[in-house]
Amino acid sequence: MRADNYFPSMLPAEELAQVKYIPTFPEFVTWIEQKWSDLPCLSDTVNTYTYKQVCDTVACKRALLNDLELQKGDKVAILDNSTVEAVEMFLAATSAGFVAINLPAMLPAEAIKGCCMKYGVKVLAVGPTFMETMKEAPCKVIAIADCADHAAPVATVDKDDPAAIFFTGGTTGAPKGAILPHRALLRGALNGLYAPGHQLGCHRYACVLPLSHVFGLIYSTLSVLYKGAAWYSAGNTKDTIGKLPVIKPTMLVAVPGICEIMMGLVKMYGKQFLGGELQVIISGAANVPPKLIGEFDEIGIHLFAGYGMTEGANLTTGNVDVKSRPTSVGKLYPEQEAKVVDGELWFRGDNVFLGYYGEPEKTAETLTPDGWVKTGDLVRFDEEGFMYIVGRIKNLIILSNGENVCPESIEEPFYDDNKVRDCLVKEDELDGRQVIAIEILPRMDEFGNAPWEEVEAYFKDLVGKVNATLPSTHQVSKITVRKEDFKRTGALKVSRNQ
Repeated sequence: MRADNYFPSMLPAEELAQVKYIPTFPEFVTWIEQKWSDLPCLSDTVNTYTYKQVCDTVACKRALLNDLELQKGDKVAILDNSTVEAVEMFLAATSAGFVAINLPAMLPAEAIKGCCMKYGVKVLAVGPTFMETMKEAPCKVIAIADCADHAAPVATVDKDDPAAIFFTGGTTGAPKGAILPHRALLRGALNGLYAPGHQLGCHRYACVLPLSHVFGLIYSTLSVLYKGAAWYSAGNTKDTIGKLPVIKPTMLVAVPGICEIMMGLVKMYGKQFLGGELQVIISGAANVPPKLIGEFDEIGIHLFAGYGMTEGANLTTGNVDVKSRPTSVGKLYPEQEAKVVDGELWFRGDNVFLGYYGEPEKTAETLTPDGWVKTGDLVRFDEEGFMYIVGRIKNLIILSNGENVCPESIEEPFYDDNKVRDCLVKEDELDGRQVIAIEILPRMDEFGNAPWEEVEAYFKDLVGKVNATLPSTHQVSKITVRKEDFKRTGALKVSRNQ
C-alpha cells in the first residue's frame, strides 16, 4: 500500500506549488532564511526574532562549533528546556555536519554524563539552568547561548548522513538511541505542513513539548519553520501553557495528556484561556479519546489524531477526518509505503532511521535489509486506506489455551464511555488462577458528588456490558477502579509497567 493524495490535496494549489522536499539541514537553513526572511520565527514570549535574525545567529553558532575543531559526524549534545537557543543550537549543529543529541532535561546529572560517554559526545551545549551540574561532564561544555563573533557557511552533507540521535523504547521496550539521517528528519518536517486550509507564513505555534521528544522537535518545531510560522515557548510545558492567553496560538502540537490538561483549564477559565485564536491541535504519541475530540470540537477547535514512531521520523499516518473516523489514526503521509505482515505494520520510505547506535542486533530486529521498519504494532486498514491500531505485539496476553489476546482491543470499548479517562487491561491473578484484569481511571467530574461506592458500581456494570460482547476467553474477570492516576511515560501515555 502506498500513500495517496490525501495530504497534498489539503493545501491550496498556490501553496502546494511552493512546497518542496529539502533533504538536508544545510539546504533547509539556507532555504528558510531566503523564503521567510522577515517573518517572525522564534520567540521566548518576550523577544521575537525573524528568520533572518535566527539564521544569522545559527551561522555564528556554526562558527563556534567549527572553532572547537570538531570533525564531520561528531556528536553535539544539547541540554536545555524548549528555548530559542536550543532550537538555534540544533540547527547550527546539523547544518554544520555534526550529529545533534537533544538530551531530556529531566534526566539526573549522572545519567546525562553517562549518555555523553555512551554516545561519544564531543561537545555539550548547556542552558543556564543546568550549567552548574554539568561542570564535570566528560566532554567540552559550552553555554548554549554562546556564539562566535563571525559566521560560518553551511557544510556539505549527504541526505543519508546521520543528523540526530533520539532516545526511544523502540519496538522491544529497551531504551535505545535511534539514528535519524537528514532525509528522515526533513521528510517528517515536510509532512507536518499538511493540514486543511492555508498553512504557509500565517500561523503561530506554542511549543508545549520538549525538544528531546521527536514529536516536539519535528512536528512542533521543524515543521513550524518549514511553513514560515512563528514558534513560541516560555521554556517548559507548564509555563508555555500558562502563556497561551498571551501567545494566542493558531495551531499547536501536543500529546493527549497535555490536551486533557488544557481542556481542564478551559472548563475552569473558559476557552479564552487558550488565547481565543486556536484553530487546530495535532495530537499523537498515545490514544486520543473520542470524547476529547468532541469536547474541543464543541469550542470550535479541531483536534486531529495521528500515529508515528521515532524510527520513522515521527510521522507515519494522520487523520483529519476524526468526526467520521474517531478511532482511526488516519492515512499514510506522502512518499511512504506500508504492508501488514502477520498483523504487524511494516513501512518504509525516506523517513526511515539508520539503526540504533551501537546496537546492530537490535537494529536487525527492527530494520530489514531492504529498508522496512517492523513497528511491533498490530493494525488493520479499512477499504479507504484509514489505519486502526489493534495492539502491540509485546503487550499480547497468552492464554492457557495458547490463544493471543490484544489488551488494547479489550480497552477500546471502554474508551467509548465518557466516564472513562484511561484504562489498562493486563494479565493478573484471581483465586490462584491467571485472569484478564482491568484498571480504570474515572473522569470524576462526570460523577458529580456521587459516593465512591456508586462510582465502583458503575464500572462493574460497564465491565459486564463489555464482557457480553466478548468471547468467554477474552472477558475481564477482575476490576480495579483507581483513585490515583496511572504511572505514565514521558509522553504521558499510561505505562504498562504499573
